[in-house]
Amino acid sequence: MQQTITLLLGQIALTQPGGVLGHCPVEKQMIVPQSANQMGWCIAAECCGSHAEWNEFPCGKWTESHVSSWLKSIGVKEKYILKLYEEEVTGPALMRLQREYLRDTIEMKGGQIELLLSNRNDLSKPRPQKLKAGSSTQRDTRNVESIAASTQESKDNVESTSETSENEQTSIGASSSLSNFRVFDEHDKDFRYVKHRVLPPETGIENMIVPCHEYKSLEIAHKLEPLKLRVKVASEVIRFACGCMNMRTNGTIHFGVMDKIKGSYKHGEIIGIPVENQSDFVDALDYIENCFKDLNHHSDARKCIRNPKFIEVIDKGSSGGNWIIEFDVVPKARVVKDQLYSVTIPKFSEKTNKVIYEEKAPYHRVGANTPRIPGEDLVHFIQGLKEKDLQREEAESSTSQTAADTREDLGRKLSILLTCGKKYMDDTLSFIIVTNKFQEEHLKTINFLVHMKIFCVFDFDPDSKTSGLCGQYREHHAANLHFLHDFAIDPGLSTTDFKKSLQLFDRTSWIFCNGRNHYLGGEDPCDEKTWIRTKKKQLKRTVSVICNEILPKGSFVVLFLLMSQVEQPLVDTFHEFYAEMNGHEDLAIISESKENYNKWSSLAQASCDLESLEQISIVGMPMSHVDATIQSIQLSNKQLTRRLPVFNKGLCFLKPIDEDTMLSLDIVSTDQCEETNLDVMDNDQVSNIEKYFYQGGKISWMHLWLAEKVKCDEVIQRDAYKETTKILEAILQDDTTKRSIQSVNICHQPGSGGSTVAHQILWNCRTKLRCAVVKQSYLIQTVCQHSVRLREYEEKDKNRCLPVLLLLDDCNAEYIDEFRHELHNGITTMKINSSVLCFILLVCKRCHNPEKMSRTMPSQTVAVTHKLSSQEKILFKKKRQELIFEPESILAFVLMSEEYQKSYIEDFVKNLLEDIDHSSLTTRLIRFVALLNCYVANSSISVSHCEASLGLGIQMDRFRYHTFVNSLSEQAKLVFIHLRESTTQISSIRIHPLVAKEILKQLSAIQSQSSIAKNLLSDKVLMDHRFGRDEFLKFIRDLLIRRNKISRGDPDDSSFSPLIEHVCTEKDGLQKAIKLLEVAYTYFGKNAFVAQQLARLLYTNKLFIEAQHWAEEAKAQLPHDTFILDTEGQVYKKWFYEQHDALEKAELRPEEVSEAIGTALKGIAAFRASEKAPKSETVSLNNSYFGEVDVGCRLLQLISSVNVFSTKEGKSELMRYLLSDNIPDAVKKPWMKFHGQLKGMQKSIYIALECISEDLSYYRTDISEEEEELDTREPEQVSNPRKWLTRKSAVYAGFFCNVVSHLDSPVSDCSDTGMVSPLKRKMNIYQLGGGNVTTILSLLSDQKNERCGKKLEEIIAMYPENPQRNDLDQTELINFIFSQIALACVLPGSSKLVALTKLQDLSMRFYREGSRSASAFFLLSILFWPEDPNDNRWKEASSAKNEKVLISAIDDLQRLCMLKTKPRKGRIVTHFFFGKARGLYKIVHRSAIEKHIKGTLTERRLKWRGGEVWTTPEVVQMLKRVEGWTENGQLFVRGTTKGSKIRVIPLYSASLPNANENVTFYLGFSFDGVVAFDIQVLEE
Repeated sequence: MQQTITLLLGQIALTQPGGVLGHCPVEKQMIVPQSANQMGWCIAAECCGSHAEWNEFPCGKWTESHVSSWLKSIGVKEKYILKLYEEEVTGPALMRLQREYLRDTIEMKGGQIELLLSNRNDLSKPRPQKLKAGSSTQRDTRNVESIAASTQESKDNVESTSETSENEQTSIGASSSLSNFRVFDEHDKDFRYVKHRVLPPETGIENMIVPCHEYKSLEIAHKLEPLKLRVKVASEVIRFACGCMNMRTNGTIHFGVMDKIKGSYKHGEIIGIPVENQSDFVDALDYIENCFKDLNHHSDARKCIRNPKFIEVIDKGSSGGNWIIEFDVVPKARVVKDQLYSVTIPKFSEKTNKVIYEEKAPYHRVGANTPRIPGEDLVHFIQGLKEKDLQREEAESSTSQTAADTREDLGRKLSILLTCGKKYMDDTLSFIIVTNKFQEEHLKTINFLVHMKIFCVFDFDPDSKTSGLCGQYREHHAANLHFLHDFAIDPGLSTTDFKKSLQLFDRTSWIFCNGRNHYLGGEDPCDEKTWIRTKKKQLKRTVSVICNEILPKGSFVVLFLLMSQVEQPLVDTFHEFYAEMNGHEDLAIISESKENYNKWSSLAQASCDLESLEQISIVGMPMSHVDATIQSIQLSNKQLTRRLPVFNKGLCFLKPIDEDTMLSLDIVSTDQCEETNLDVMDNDQVSNIEKYFYQGGKISWMHLWLAEKVKCDEVIQRDAYKETTKILEAILQDDTTKRSIQSVNICHQPGSGGSTVAHQILWNCRTKLRCAVVKQSYLIQTVCQHSVRLREYEEKDKNRCLPVLLLLDDCNAEYIDEFRHELHNGITTMKINSSVLCFILLVCKRCHNPEKMSRTMPSQTVAVTHKLSSQEKILFKKKRQELIFEPESILAFVLMSEEYQKSYIEDFVKNLLEDIDHSSLTTRLIRFVALLNCYVANSSISVSHCEASLGLGIQMDRFRYHTFVNSLSEQAKLVFIHLRESTTQISSIRIHPLVAKEILKQLSAIQSQSSIAKNLLSDKVLMDHRFGRDEFLKFIRDLLIRRNKISRGDPDDSSFSPLIEHVCTEKDGLQKAIKLLEVAYTYFGKNAFVAQQLARLLYTNKLFIEAQHWAEEAKAQLPHDTFILDTEGQVYKKWFYEQHDALEKAELRPEEVSEAIGTALKGIAAFRASEKAPKSETVSLNNSYFGEVDVGCRLLQLISSVNVFSTKEGKSELMRYLLSDNIPDAVKKPWMKFHGQLKGMQKSIYIALECISEDLSYYRTDISEEEEELDTREPEQVSNPRKWLTRKSAVYAGFFCNVVSHLDSPVSDCSDTGMVSPLKRKMNIYQLGGGNVTTILSLLSDQKNERCGKKLEEIIAMYPENPQRNDLDQTELINFIFSQIALACVLPGSSKLVALTKLQDLSMRFYREGSRSASAFFLLSILFWPEDPNDNRWKEASSAKNEKVLISAIDDLQRLCMLKTKPRKGRIVTHFFFGKARGLYKIVHRSAIEKHIKGTLTERRLKWRGGEVWTTPEVVQMLKRVEGWTENGQLFVRGTTKGSKIRVIPLYSASLPNANENVTFYLGFSFDGVVAFDIQVLEE
């Protein structure tokens, strides 16, 4: 019995008396009887090596062991588990346990009872079937189930699966990976093990030098008392050491490593144990002397058994605290030669409470075990010792010899890591640098970083800016300094806006990860623990944002530079990148110090095993060697400074740091691309650059440079190139030019090469002009500042600089207008001579009819079409023959050479679709791309989206793009054009729009476009894909909402998006279009503007009830949006029109029109709500006033046709009804709900017309693109609102004139005459066009002054002969004075004109009565402006009061203008100018100036903006220059009283001189106040 127990001691777990049962509850056991007075040992006599899998059996079949195992799994305390085991509680017994039994018999506390019973009740619930034991551990089983599920699920769930399981998969992956051993017989203080990694299996003898390994978990035994623990460790170590010494082999015994499969643990799995006192393990070796009885033997044992090594076990999921304890055994030949070692193994006896020893016995290693040497084999074993000694000596001798030189080729390894397998580094890869503090000597070796395309730097050196890498780098390049919290994206901010806000792709982002010294904002560095608590989450968020939302997978490499001692935060950064990038692909580590690397690798292995770390690490290579090696493979490394041409025909250097301050411009230098190292660029790369262009990508500067260097074929120059060059040369050679900003326009059809022509122009002008491409993502003001800076860079004289040629590629007209305005502002600010040519704008604009567009400015516009000239055909034919590419691989070029002939495209698409698999995912993707490219200009789908759609979302290695291409069908490879954004390196695909259109056409028989669109919206993988989501969703919104506009280069104007209009032409098209927009509405989170489009579509098709519903839905989302509220009004307007048209018949009774009146009044109420809604800064004209007038006029027409009011007497009755309290009996009841609103009709329409007039008085009538998409007005209201206003005013006035005439007849009741007469006069004036300021001024646009003058005389004749003696309301008086001013402009000799002084007297009423009208203040500013402040006679005739009136009016004008919505620059209209004549004739209308400006509308606008108007002789003769002065940045003129001054607002504030100067200028009058034009310094 004693021998049996002794043999089992190596396999048992001991429990403390009265304490934990150890392994008993979880193993099949035979319990050894214990003494009555104490708890004895619990010996596992039948250990099966794995715990009882309770979850594999139904509860009714559980044994006591199963129950104990289950209790342990749910967290019941071990003392209660032991008691329940002793009570033989099996599965059936468990199900019947009562609360009282647990409390009274088992003595469980209440909390433990609740825990047990609640979990016991869960056992009765059905559980999902588990995979059988043996197939994997539980941990692996869950992973397998997850992977199986994800592969079986539809692709709709691929994206979410990959995202939500990411961290779990990383953890699982780490758990199942192998771990390396510590280097034998060495102490590496930085070495660590990773929890749940698995060591290789326990081993036997290999060659005596390679150590054998034995594992002991001590899972339970580590809880023993110190003495018992020492005995347990000593017994295991001494037995193992004895076996190794007898076998003459090295060996290591590991404590804290699973020595068998148990539960979820694997054999060899690292778990670690807590160590309260290391001395317990050290002191265990004190038993050597007692166990090795021979004096020499215990001396040998001391020499062979090394002291224990404590290796920390790291666990990403916890704070750690566990250790692996290892004892190395090194039986040197000189120590163990000729010796056989026997030992007595110590054991702790519970009976005697003492340490006892087994009988002395020799041990040896047999495989992975250390058993006794059987007695019958002992003699044979002793005989073999001599041979073992000899083998040991030979092994030691062999190991001591110098190893063969196995140095690694670090240079090649470094090249592969940083180029992803290419021969060189180029700009297709961005780099993220992660580093800690650089030593001073290392800062001299960072040239390779200066040449790298660095996206961002994670810097853990708080002094980096002042004395580290950041400061050194910023000597060469600009960098934006950030902290981790800067990368927290505001929920309301799109990813696109977030990128712009941090300028992520313009400058290197330098992220200080642990604060920054000397920063006043308080970002101080912190210690490691504080960092983990406060900044680790910020780091995780930053890495996640960069990897998942900003940089595409495979487009960047993360380079870790371990430049000083490694700390945990740096390693945490590695963990985060490793997790977000799904492994170590595209990660690289450089460490000159092996010590730093060892610590790094020991900590980093928590994510990545040591072997994988070795593969991506460059260790021990001096940084100077790293610098030289990397520079040798960099494509651009020859020079940092580039060159620009200067005015004196020489060159200047453009420093990179200066170029970085002009980041809104892509500057083309004279030596562009000359820094390229052709030695490392192979033919394949040259071929790829060329092929990319002919596949349909934009031409690059590198391509043009290679062609210039004859490294590839030259690029065809279309005829448009020569035409554009000719225009440019004419501009440059024209000495008479007076315009500082010139334009050359290239209008081109999509795919015709217009953009290529523009880039060729810039390329070939780079040596004689300063050239740049404008980046439209920047604010216009910023671009203009940078443009001015580029012009003046390294030039001394601002008036003697080379012009700057700026390419604006595919900009809208509004952008170009604002850009020109701001650029002119900048020129004026710099006080540059206005006749000096400063900038040439090369405007490249996409349009469908270039020839027509070119006619607007024929002298400055070149048209580029698909049609080739005869010479071009020859060039294209020759080029097609010369190109080495297969025709199908350069489809874009082939189509262009075929002039995009319809028949060619039809045949191409027919062949393409002939054998295509319509059910495949690739074909589905083709349909989606075709749909977008057919309808949305410049749209594309990112490769990342495509991979997700094809189920390749989890393919995240550096060759992923090739994986994507290889997954495509032959048809997709043929038709997809692959693009790569040069800045962000985002790869995307598109199809040429004409090919896309034909694909959709030929697919229509199989699948309609509405079905394709619906499938696209329903594809959750595509729609919810995180990367590039903002851009993708914008394309989808444009597909559904964006209307065509000819003004933007579209083929026509459309009421809805072209897709929606096409869907409506399909069978049941309207319902399909409605359903499509409903799906979009749901997907976009109840988007109000999608609901608005639905409402518009429905009311256009007379489905008014449904339209009302969707208008209300839109209003519910945006209750205060003016466009949404206007749409609701439009629903009722169209509904009312339909009801009105249906009522057309001779006699209408009041009750028959009640419904229509109600609808109309609802519309008016909606329009009024829109009028009151706050306006955005982009809205200047309120559309809803137009709707109110339309509905009001039609409603008046309807009311007048009711039988009660249709007769002669009825007209009088109607007038009384509308303008008094009278209500006819016939309408009293039917219109009971409407009386109040109807009686206010005359006034409300009048107010709406006045509001429209006021808006048109302030602003130009053009609207922004944003307004165009949401505008619901009719075409005339948009294109010519002044004409519409004149017509509607006449309609409105005509109605009341007609009614009033009946009321004034003899048969009418005269009691109302006093009320009607003023109204009749007002309506007659309205009908003639004199009812408001806008209609009066619109008369001046008549080319025939005489006709205009007669109309104005007729209007004036309607007023009393002496307006001063008759009561005119203020509005009538305003209109009268405006009519007088207008008449003076067109018919100076008219008898109806009154003197200026009389008009001044009349207008004083506005001042006295405190008018609030902008029109009144405008008149005061004109009438009281002094004709000549220097004329003493005029001064005497004037009074201080007049000056006070003038200044007050100007202030009020500016105040009212500020209260209105801020308009875009250049939108304010200047109506009148100050002329040389006297009296009323000093007022010159804008139309008088326009008559002397020649050219097309566009050319005339340019002359206004460029200031050429002021040099036109007729204008100079007509207008008077006013003298004034500048003072502290403000402009003044002398007032009429001594010492007074009047402030004038310069139209362009930049035109003011910097100093206090005497100036002259032209004076204009606008509703923004009195403004100055063409300010010139007055020469003394």
